[in-house]
Parts: sequence; C-alpha cells; structure tokens
Amino acid sequence: MSSPLLIFVQGIYVSLPWSSAMKVWRHVLGKNDSIDQLNISLGKYVVTLSSEGSILRAWNLPDGQMIWESNLQFSTPSKPLLHVPATIKMGRDNLILVSSGGWLHAISSIDGVIVWRKEFATESLEVKQVLQSPDGDTVSALGYVGSSKFAIYHINAKSGEVLNHRTTSFPIDFSGETAIISSDVLVALDAARSNLFLINFKAENIEYNQVHISDLVQDFSGVTELLPVKLKGIVAIKTALSIFLLRVKGVSEFEVIEKINHPAVVSDALSITEAEQAFAIVQHTESKIEITVKLDNGIINEGNRETIRADQNRGSVQNVFINNYVRTDKSHGFRALIVMEDHSLLLVQQGEIVWSREDGLASIIDLTTSELPVEKEGVSVAEVEHNLFEWLKGHWLKLKGTLLLASPDELAAIQAIRLKSSEKTKMTRDHNGFRKLIIVLTRAGKILALHTGDGRVIWSHFLSLHLSEDCKPYTALRIYQWQVPHHHAMHENPSVLVVGRCGAGFDAPGILSVVDSYSGKELKSLKLAHSITQVIPLTLMDSSEHRLHLIVDSNLHAHLYPRTPDSLNIFRREMSNTYLYSVEAGTSVIKGYSLQNRCNLEVADEYCLKMKELWSIVFPSESEKITTTSTRKMNEVVHTQAKVIGDKDVMFKYISKNMLFVATVAPNAAGEIGSATPDEASLVAYLIDAVTGRILHRVTHQGAQGPVHAVVSENWVIYHYFNLRAHRYEMSVIEIYDQSRADNKDVWKLVLGKHNLTAPITSYARPEVVVKSQSYFFTHSVKAMAVTATAKGITSKQLLIGTIGDQVLALDKRYLDPRRSANPTPAEKEEGIIPLTDSLPINPQSYVTHSLQVEGLRGIVSFPAKLESTTLVFSYGVDLFYTRLAPSRTYDSLTEDFSYALLLITIVALVAAIFATWILSEKKELRDKWR
Repeated sequence: MSSPLLIFVQGIYVSLPWSSAMKVWRHVLGKNDSIDQLNISLGKYVVTLSSEGSILRAWNLPDGQMIWESNLQFSTPSKPLLHVPATIKMGRDNLILVSSGGWLHAISSIDGVIVWRKEFATESLEVKQVLQSPDGDTVSALGYVGSSKFAIYHINAKSGEVLNHRTTSFPIDFSGETAIISSDVLVALDAARSNLFLINFKAENIEYNQVHISDLVQDFSGVTELLPVKLKGIVAIKTALSIFLLRVKGVSEFEVIEKINHPAVVSDALSITEAEQAFAIVQHTESKIEITVKLDNGIINEGNRETIRADQNRGSVQNVFINNYVRTDKSHGFRALIVMEDHSLLLVQQGEIVWSREDGLASIIDLTTSELPVEKEGVSVAEVEHNLFEWLKGHWLKLKGTLLLASPDELAAIQAIRLKSSEKTKMTRDHNGFRKLIIVLTRAGKILALHTGDGRVIWSHFLSLHLSEDCKPYTALRIYQWQVPHHHAMHENPSVLVVGRCGAGFDAPGILSVVDSYSGKELKSLKLAHSITQVIPLTLMDSSEHRLHLIVDSNLHAHLYPRTPDSLNIFRREMSNTYLYSVEAGTSVIKGYSLQNRCNLEVADEYCLKMKELWSIVFPSESEKITTTSTRKMNEVVHTQAKVIGDKDVMFKYISKNMLFVATVAPNAAGEIGSATPDEASLVAYLIDAVTGRILHRVTHQGAQGPVHAVVSENWVIYHYFNLRAHRYEMSVIEIYDQSRADNKDVWKLVLGKHNLTAPITSYARPEVVVKSQSYFFTHSVKAMAVTATAKGITSKQLLIGTIGDQVLALDKRYLDPRRSANPTPAEKEEGIIPLTDSLPINPQSYVTHSLQVEGLRGIVSFPAKLESTTLVFSYGVDLFYTRLAPSRTYDSLTEDFSYALLLITIVALVAAIFATWILSEKKELRDKWR
C-alpha cells in the first residue's frame, strides 16, 4: 500500500489517498505561518519549514499528528533552505539542517532539539546549498560571498565546528540560481543569464568550467532560467521558447538530452532503484495534456506516454509530481498529480483523470449572488429528463428500490436521481427565494458559480485564459453585479462585472470582464487605458438595466462605465449629488471629492470626470493611525426610521448612507496584542459624514488595541477590539438618532400637515443628533463580522461573528443595545430591553455552524431571501459553509417538518363533522315540523 499524497497550499497541509480526493487529515497554520519548504522522510514522516524559516515541525504522515516543533532564532530573515538526509537510519539521531536568517541550524530528527548553530551572516556568506556526507560526519555549506565569490564550509556534524573553508573568485557575477548535480558538483547561472558554470568543490582547490548557453542551444536569445528541479546528474534550463535537459559529462561538459517546447513542466526525480530514477515531462496544448515518464539509468528511456483531455478553463499546467506503483506483471506504473494554473488538482493514472479538486475555492477574495432563471411552463417530460428513456429508466429503478430488488449500484443511481430531482437543487427560482447562485472570484482569477441547494459548481470560467501576454500576471480584484434584469430586459440573462489589473502594481492598467451569470460565458473584455484604485457601484441603471459604476484611477480621475450615451445622460442628472471619498491608511488622511465635467487630458474623453477635493481630515501621525473603516451596504433596506420605545415615545434613526466609521489606534499599539502598554495604547472611533467631512461623533477608548473589526447597519455601528487594562476583548456599540425630526411626534402637526417629513434632507445642514453608546466584554477573538440582511428590513437584526475557533456565532442585536440598564423599568421590560451585564452571553445553540468549523475563516456574507423572516448566510475560508437563518423565527411560513397530512385529516374531519351536523340539524327540524 502506497503512502498518502501530501499537498500544501498557502499554509495548509492536506493528506489525500491516491485513489480518491477524500482528505485523510489536514492542518491549517496561522495567518502569517506560511510554508517555505516541505520534505518527506522514510515514507512516513513529514518535515516542514515555515514562517520564513523560523519554525521547523515534524509530522506523522499516516495520521497527521505533530511529533515535535522547533523554533529557530535569528534577527534578519532570508530565503530559507531545508535539508533532510535522503538516507536516514532508523534508531540513529540524524541531523536535519536548516539555513535561514544567516544561520545554519542542525536539529535532532528524534526530538527537534537544536544540536548546534553556526552564524554565516558575519562572514557575508549567503548559503545556497547544504549537503551532508554519506557517513553523516561532515556538513557542507555552499554559497556566495558578495556576487562573484563562491565559498564552501566543511563543518563537523557532531559539534558544529568549522573544519575548513575555501573561497574562489569568479570573473563574473552570479544570478544566485544553483542546482546540485552530485555530491561534489554544482551548476550555477551567471547574472547575465547566458552562461552556466560547472563548479567542482571536491578537490582542495575549487575548480570550475564556463559553458556558453549559445553553444548548447541553437538560435539562443534572451535570458535563461535555471529550473529548481531535483534530477541526479541532470540540470534543467528554461529559455524563451523551450526547456532543455542537460546531462553533466565529467566535470567540464554538458550534453543536451531533451528539448521540450513550451508550455511544459518537469517533475522532480523519483528513485526507482539505486541506479535508476524516473521523472515526468508534461506538455499542455489546447485541450490536451501529454504526460511522458522518462527512466534514467545513465541512458534516457521513455517509460510510458499518456494523453488526457482537460478542461480549458483550468489554464496551463504549473507543476507535476509523480508516484510509482507495482503492476500485476511486476512492472512499474506511474501516477501524476498535476497542479493547474487555476489552483485545481488533477490525479492522472493510465491516461484517465482519477479525481480532480477545485482547490482554488480555498482562496475566495470576493463574491456576489444571482437569481436563477424563472421556471418555464409547458416543459415536456422529455425536456425535463433529457429523454423518455431516461425518464422510464429512473422510474423503473425507483420501483426496484421500493421492492428491495435493487443492487448497490442501482441504489446509488436511485440516490443520484433523487438528488437531481430534489426541489432544492433545481436550476430555477423558488417562490421563497432560497435557490440562488453564489458567484465567487478566487485569487487565481477564476469565477465559479455555486448552487445554494447543494454547493455544486454550476459553471466556472478562468479569466486569465484568453488574456494576452502583456496582461500577465493577471490580478483579480473585485466582482460586482453588472446587469440585473427586472422590467425592460427580462429576455436577457443577468451578468457580473469582474475588475482586475494587468500586473501586480497599483499603477498597472485595469481590465474589465463581463460574464453571463447563467452560463459563465465571457460576454465582453475591456482593457483600460488607466489604472484602478477604487470601484464605486452606483444605484443608477441605464435603460438596459446595466448598473452604473465609477472607477477611480491613480490620477484622481473618475471614469464612468458602461461607456454609453444613455449611461452618461442618466449620470449627469445625478452628478451634482454624487460625492466620493478616499482613505489613505498609510498617511492617515481621509479626503472627500465632488465630480466635475471632463478631465484635462490630451485626448478628450466625455466619460472621464475630474475629481475636486472638498474636504480632508488629517489624523495626527504621532498619536493616531487608521486601522479600520466601514460603511453601510448600499443595498441595505431599512423598514422604518422611527423607533418606538417603552414609554410610547418615538426616536428617529439617523439613517444616512454617507456615514463612515473610522477607527484609529496609537502608532505604538498598531502591532500585535501586547506590543504596547495600556498607557501607550488608545483607540479612537469616529462617525464621519462622507459628503461634508463633518465629524458626527468621536469616542476614545484608553488602553485599547486592535485588531479592530466593525460593522455598520441602519443607524448603529458595532466594533470589536482588545482592552489591555482588563486583558479581555470588548465590543462597543454606538447608536445615532436624528433630533431634527423630534417635532413630528406631535399628532396635531401631522394632522394639520405642519410636519417636516417631506422636507428635503441635505448633508450640508448641521445635523441635530444624539448618540447612545455602551461597551461589553466579549469572550472570543474575532476574524470577521457581518449583520443579517432581509428583504424588507422588518426582521430583527443579528450580528454574525467569525470566532477565532473558525465558527460563526449569531448574536442578537438586543444584547448590544446601548439603552440596557441594570434595573430596567417596566416599560423597558415591555419593550424587550435585556438587563445589563458586563459581558455578552454566548449560547452554544447560537453557533450557526453548530459543531462544524470553517477552517481559515476569512469572510461572512448575508443576503436576503424573498421570505422576510429568512436570511441566507455564506461564510468562506479554506472551507465553505452555507445555511439559512431566521433571526425572529419563521413567522411568515410553515416549518419544513410541518405535518401537512395531519392538517388535511383535520380539514376532512371538520368538513365531515359539519356535514354530519347539518344532516342531523335538518332531521331535527323536520321532526319538529311534523309535531
């Protein structure tokens, strides 16, 4: 039985059996504890190096249990290097070598204790390779001193004492890329990337031979890359057009043994016997992936060649790993694990894809939702079931299952048919609005549509696939709703807008992609002539029901999309009421802008608008640093502005979509918890009008520190932070009310029409507001926060909290009412105000995720259903979790376990009783008349 497959991506280990995609075990490391290198020893131990080479761990491969952990201390981080001996002897304390931060550490393989450490930073040595002699008595550290000197240090493996060292100067500078060919030969690439150096360091004097790549490769031009593949006696170089495998002949020559055209990747070597190794070459052309396994025992032989058809939406092949197994005829077979550009995995064996995984879903960066199409009437049975034969076959299988005559395979087919025909998995809308598409955007630039009924992937589209080379690397940013047909464009499908950059820099040009929400087809792609720093979806729509968007570039120009005369005319009517703001967290400055017609460009562009600065708030850099900002959702629905309190009085909520919450912390306390003393730390919370820049409210929490998580809804904001004085987490709530509407409480003014309910509201008028606030202790650290959203805004709000334990907690907003008091009055009790306590209660039944964990939880999104009582909750991280939530219970619908049969029996019984009573009454009346 072969050992399980081990995968690590972005700080996540996953152990999988080769035969299926089911996880055997998994460990998710901390946010800043990313994996640097990984190695497997003896087929049953995993050694990992993480956190820039500062944490070394050993794991048991079969069950994932950690055996030991070692922390390596150094001051300046550098590129880490892990060396695990290939020939570890059982029962012996072998050394694991780690080079990081200018130090070479020797760690015991039994208990993880640091045996010795040697500093090379003082000698300006940058270690590139670490070797250990076959007998394990000597450790060799190879690297560069400066850019043109090569050095080797021989160290006693038991004591860490330097036995000797040698240094040789070269006539050129090195690029830093190296490859170990054997125990005494190293290949290096020069800084010009046009020459290879064969360095022999076995002799007393370091010898080398320079080889021009142009002598090996015909028509060579451009630069070369030395690929980090581990092949004994072979080095792989990558040019602009091809990959070349070079065998080292002696200590002075190279021989080209294989030329591979792009796009292609080469795997590391897999030892078959002591004298034979195997490696795989994967070439990707259009929809075909060709896998060739080569056997090398001094002569390259072709092991086997397989071709598979792969989904083009996965992009190109990024990496490949191979594993061997013994066939029944005693020959060796090979499996290949292929990593695709969209972060998906394919396991290939004997020319077939055994299983695939969409691991890109572990890196969702943004999402939106889309309604499913309306169910069409008059659909025939053949259309629903694809054909009449399938329909008859399905009912025949169901009949056999009912009579207990179905085989296991037929039972599985019956289950599949039931899932397919289930109400919650249909591809049409339901009257409650529960069935939707969740359209997610991953870090790799792939869009996937998930069905809320069962979480299956309906379609996927890889955006980088059709981009030109000058638009790579592609950086996906956000996803927005683009067209939502309601009235004028019901014949068209809804679509989404994906915003990205052609490059990694903030000044890189942007690119817009419009994708059909039902099919995943890319309708339009537009490369912009400007950068993207901010995207502002507007509430306006054109005649085709395309939502208008403003895109702000690095030159403070706002660009209107879609670029149509209709959109421009609609926007110009509302331009005077459109205001923007920007938050510069690095300089702790917030600025507000208005829009003016046309930019001052060389080429006139009527869709480009000039931004005029109206106001700015500059926070003192020596005492405050912006850490968090938050605003209300643009699509949030507020049922009523009035709030009736216990004494029958009315308070009017200050409802403004322009209200901005800003939290600042002291610069000394901007780091992790405990990085500052309570006297040095402080947190200041602001409520700011984003139109005028007026500060509506300001409150200071002395001795408080971030990280700060905040959520704004209706007229309140809730934020979470750490109290250094109390050594506990806290949550504070601020509610803001509009006093300018207080006169509307007079009934006679309402009757006589002397109220100001219809008076225009402007942000430039000084607001008469009153603020109520309160703070409570909270048990958990928080990863994410959100608030429930319903269709009409009538249902009570709940706070959705992503805890440090990767669970989602639903906390009733009533617990965070600033009007709570220790002894509430009878009127307040009647209103439902809960007596004041110093901490917020956590009911185990309030966990939305129950006993499940959403590993690596990063975000929580709530969106409304058609039923007012119900909200839909989706949380994402490494895992995905979706559920329905009823904050005030399902007061507008019957529960799923409601007994319709009992209701029918009751109705029938009542009708029968009424009919029987009517007959008896008629007979009695007839008898009375005969008397």
